[in-house]
Amino acid sequence: MMINKSKSAFKTIAEVAEELGVATHVLRFWETKFNQIKPMKTSGGRRYYRPDDVEIIKLIKNLLYKNRYTIEGAQQLIKTRGLKTLLGDEEIQKDFFEETPAEISAQAPVIPEKPQKPRMSEAFLKGIAEAVAELKTLRTKLTNL
Repeated sequence: MMINKSKSAFKTIAEVAEELGVATHVLRFWETKFNQIKPMKTSGGRRYYRPDDVEIIKLIKNLLYKNRYTIEGAQQLIKTRGLKTLLGDEEIQKDFFEETPAEISAQAPVIPEKPQKPRMSEAFLKGIAEAVAELKTLRTKLTNL
């Protein structure tokens, strides 16, 4: 059950998980993989997410689930493009980011829809086809024993 809070209110991990449709353990895991997620923690270890934290988590969720990036791919995209570029400036506090203006201006402003698939050479594909054929032959021999 979602409680109506102010847009600027801090949220618990359960509230963020419910809002975004992910499990709480997923949010904890993402904290270990993305150092940009920095919830405040009480002395007892309870997490409180600022609105900016939630926006960053939404971006990461979209990169992983919608755009189908791997964790490493999303990390690289955030590193090369920067959070300001990927999120836009409208809803994020200006002082939340630690990037320098030179880093920001060097980044491209668009998220690609899908990561490009690597191309394989004809020789490589031929080698795979030969290996598959050999495995099929071996399987036939083994089933006839």
